[in-house]
Amino acid sequence: MRGYGSLSLVPADAVANVRNDMYLTSETIRVLDKNPALVPLQGDTKDNLMAFKKEIDKATKFIPLWVKVAVAIALGLGTMVGWKRIVVTVGERIGKTHLTYAQGASAETVAMLTIGAADMYGLPVSTTQVLSSGVAGTMAANRSGLQMATIRNLLMAWVLTLPMAMLLSGSIYWLFSQFI
Repeated sequence: MRGYGSLSLVPADAVANVRNDMYLTSETIRVLDKNPALVPLQGDTKDNLMAFKKEIDKATKFIPLWVKVAVAIALGLGTMVGWKRIVVTVGERIGKTHLTYAQGASAETVAMLTIGAADMYGLPVSTTQVLSSGVAGTMAANRSGLQMATIRNLLMAWVLTLPMAMLLSGSIYWLFSQFI
């Protein structure tokens, strides 16, 4: 950055590297702060590093308002359109019997704890996948049986979600980059 003087003056092909370096620097400072035995930081050094980390995070860890709004609208529309199918699949089609209150509460509790732990460690998880797995676990524990066709469909959806999302987002990005 010192060579360019400002992030706006960094050539476009180098911006990704600069952002990645900034992110890695921020994460390194975070790890150093959490593990004082690695490198003991005292007084002004620690304060300066934390202030530097805060400034780096402002530049790298943000979500523009338009992205938040677009995601909220997409999730809302998806839920409006597909809620019944999701509810019926999770509540009635994973197991061979209907979901009981105790099974639902157990699955939701495990989903809450799993998603909370994933958030704490910064891991990406799908709430639907976590909940579906929890319901399948309660059905197996209850010995009420699982509908293997539904389990197979869920597994295929899980396996195909990542590559299809990558393909679609890459295609849309390419399309937008041709017009902008």
